[in-house]
Parts: sequence; structure tokens; C-alpha cells
Amino acid sequence: MKALKTEVVAISTDSVYAHKVFKETSSSLRNVAYPLVSDRTQEISRAYRVLDEQTGESFRATFIISPEQIIFAKHIYPKEIGRNIPEIVRLIQGIQLAQQTGQGVPANWLPGNKGIQHNDDEIGRI
Repeated sequence: MKALKTEVVAISTDSVYAHKVFKETSSSLRNVAYPLVSDRTQEISRAYRVLDEQTGESFRATFIISPEQIIFAKHIYPKEIGRNIPEIVRLIQGIQLAQQTGQGVPANWLPGNKGIQHNDDEIGRI
């Protein structure tokens, strides 16, 4: 994510010991370079409203947060569904394009495509 000038942090209610074992035994986590944060107190999960109070686990979620601490996007996934990393990257790229150019990012936009100009005079006419 360095190319996107983005930091990644993984947070779960698992212990640091569970993270260590999972990273050592999971082929998908073996080469992970970002921090794995243990939220055993559930403080972070509760603050971001992703704590399943019945199980004490966090729902699988992705947050995109600006350096100014503004949440640009929050996705909560069903437990049975994994994340779509290319979509998360596309979303970050779209946010960055909008910030850099002031343009909007239309539906189904892909990196390399142009954004759209905002024109208040056209609101409601298209």
C-alpha cells in the first residue's frame, strides 16, 4: 500500500498470542507486513460500532480513514464473505483522485479513467 501512500492495520478481538499462531500457520498471513492489533478489551471494536455484543467478536469490517481522522468509507462484511482487496484499492484510488482533482468518481470507475466535473447548474437536469 506504499504506492497508495496508505497505511494498513488489522484489528481483531483475538489475543496477540492468537495473532502470532495464526500468522505462523496461515499461508495467507505468513507474509503480512502490516501490524496486527489485539483489541481484547473490545474498546476499538465498540468505538467503531463493529462489535458483536453477543459473541464478543468484531464483525469483519474495512475502514478508510483520512490523516485528518475522517472516515471516508466503512464496509461491514457478513462473516461468511471475505473482503475484495481490489475493490478496496479501487476505492482508495477513487478517493485520492477526487481529493487531487476535485472531480467526482462515477459508478464503475476504474483507475486510469477520468473523473467527472461537478456542475451545480446541471443538478436535476440530467
